[in-house]
Amino acid sequence: MADTLLEIQHLKQYFPVAGTNKTVKAVDDVSFFINKGETLGLVGESGCGKTTTGRTLLRLIEPTGGKIIYDGTVIYDDETDTKVDMLPYRRKMQIVFQDPYASLDPRMTVGDIIGEALDIHHLYKTKGDRQNRIIELLSRVGLNSEHANRYPHEFSGGQRQRIGIARALAVKPEFIVCDEPVSALDVSIQAQVVNMFEDLQAEMGLTYLFIAHDLSVVNHISNRIGVMYLGHLVELAESDELIFHSMHPYTRSLISAVPIADPKTARASKRIILKGDVPSPVNPPSGCPFRTRCPYADEQCSSQKPEFKEVTSGHFAACHHLDKLN
Repeated sequence: MADTLLEIQHLKQYFPVAGTNKTVKAVDDVSFFINKGETLGLVGESGCGKTTTGRTLLRLIEPTGGKIIYDGTVIYDDETDTKVDMLPYRRKMQIVFQDPYASLDPRMTVGDIIGEALDIHHLYKTKGDRQNRIIELLSRVGLNSEHANRYPHEFSGGQRQRIGIARALAVKPEFIVCDEPVSALDVSIQAQVVNMFEDLQAEMGLTYLFIAHDLSVVNHISNRIGVMYLGHLVELAESDELIFHSMHPYTRSLISAVPIADPKTARASKRIILKGDVPSPVNPPSGCPFRTRCPYADEQCSSQKPEFKEVTSGHFAACHHLDKLN
């Protein structure tokens, strides 16, 4: 696929549990691709592996296994022991972190936070060029030149997230992992930040992996949406296709929980409430990871893990009983 910018194949990220021989399978055999200029949304409950997937594909955490291909170049492959130096790719691949309070160094001014990437990659000739670039980046995210000399504690959550976005943009990246960038913000500020992401994508031709809990936000910004559960990708399709023609029972439960503004429609819609709790990733269930909460589960689900396969054009799902559900 000539238009594919990033592809991961069978990505795994396991963490050892201290004092035991067990592991937490935070990301287990996840595969997807992202085309140039598109936004792939990733949704699921807390602890399902969304953030770990984003950080692992950037190799902020070294993968346990799998293959990562960026713009045609294999940057990680455990089978061939390929591990390329990531410094040149840090200019191309960036991340906006979830917590705007924890992700900015409180001892550094905003100018130094944004300028640090310029220093590391030698992206200016003179100090004047550096200062002009910092002011330009602040302006692009809706802040002004006076903010460059202030410290993070002097800003609101929404302003801090804008600073984090300016820092990511400093190296002129092609691909950005947006790790729940609006979940810590007020709803009114969320809309501003999401709109800014869309404007920046149109201006700079950016490609996003947009991680979030809120399906309505993800549907608004994403071209395609992937749904994760307990470290596995259970469904992937174009945004409208996933919202209106979801196939997996877990996806349907998530969609039914999205608030509806119209009272009549809300009363008529039926909420799908799942039984039980999410299993521990240390002791995941055998077979299908969703079977302990699925109303359609049977013996096949407990003994055999469903294949993540293309059911209709561009619509992938992992379930043994798609014929019953659709």
